[in-house]
Amino acid sequence: MATYNKRGYKAPKPEVVTEVEPVEETFDGKSTTAEVFNALDETASKTEDWVAKNQKGILVGIGVVTFAVLGYFGYSRFVDAPKENTAAEDMFQAQQYFEQAVNAPTASDSLFNLALKGGEGKLGFVGIIENHAGTDAANLAEYYAGTSYLNIGKYKEAVEHLEKFSTKDEILDAMAKGATGDAFAQLKDNKSALEFYEKAAKATSNDLVAPRFLFKAGQTALALNQKADALKYFKEIQDKYSTSAEGASIDAYVAMAE
Repeated sequence: MATYNKRGYKAPKPEVVTEVEPVEETFDGKSTTAEVFNALDETASKTEDWVAKNQKGILVGIGVVTFAVLGYFGYSRFVDAPKENTAAEDMFQAQQYFEQAVNAPTASDSLFNLALKGGEGKLGFVGIIENHAGTDAANLAEYYAGTSYLNIGKYKEAVEHLEKFSTKDEILDAMAKGATGDAFAQLKDNKSALEFYEKAAKATSNDLVAPRFLFKAGQTALALNQKADALKYFKEIQDKYSTSAEGASIDAYVAMAE
């Protein structure tokens, strides 16, 4: 307990206490304190008896819990981690094909196909998904596969893979949703395309990614003759992302939607 030493404060004079014989509270002539200790002794004895009778079961229970905990960490270290490493190594070549395809000035379809199906004795993204199910690499391969199919014009396959991809990274999440919107747009399903462009724009506030999909959402809304929605998307670019590439000509689009 804190002690306060304030100016002007005087400690009170100690009271004169007359020594009193200790008294035990009793009920029906029995000591309450004694009863409490007797009850505690009885409880302790019963607990000891129970432990003695059930010792084997208790030890088995502790063993099961310990085994489960050690098993989890053991699995993570000796099974799960090696599986992730193997999957990542197997996907390296497919990622190389994908990067080459993205950076190729022309005729990239063959590279995207190699990324999907594999080459040089290595798995492609489809093989990674099939052979390394449940790993982070297989999840990422869904994104790569969907984007690859989008680039070679197989839009239904693109949607199938992109919708299976999940991530906590907001930019990558937005890119995946936006690519799904692109695939639906190519399939002439503008309603679904708009839905995914909206999701992509809401997934991030990144100055490069968000205005890109807001703009696509606005254009798609115009195509659906939803001018009020289109105006909302264009105005958001005008208000928040005026310095972006889409913001350079956004005034004209705002006027078009008004």
